[in-house]
Amino acid sequence: MSSALATKRAPFELLEHTADVGVLAHGSTLAEAFVHAAEGMFSVMVNLSGVREEEERSLAVEAHDWPSLLVAWLSELIYFSDVDSLVFKRFEIREMSPYSLRASAYGEKIDRQRHELGAGVKAITRHMLEVDEDEDGYRVQVLLDI
Repeated sequence: MSSALATKRAPFELLEHTADVGVLAHGSTLAEAFVHAAEGMFSVMVNLSGVREEEERSLAVEAHDWPSLLVAWLSELIYFSDVDSLVFKRFEIREMSPYSLRASAYGEKIDRQRHELGAGVKAITRHMLEVDEDEDGYRVQVLLDI
């Protein structure tokens, strides 16, 4: 294995916390880190390998700073999941500027017979919320209320 592959880190990891689950996500760009945070959040809710890309939802969110935008982004995805009974597998941020983004999420209706469901995410908390630049790009951390 080349040294470049040996040092490549996972795009997200799950963090243990009392009644919550944390997601620590990385990306070479801030948009990529936000996408990986969404993937991490939905990996808590469902086994992503069983999710098909049959439906698309477009969304636009705004906030007053980057951490608040991360909360707004993930909260909007939870909204679609709750209201339309959807689980998402893939995310594309089409446009991102200071404190706003436009994106699409791809997934399908929840099928309890076929999907391996995990914990439901009730909300995004602001506890331990972080959006930082690091040596490899960006790092975001968020706790999910399950």
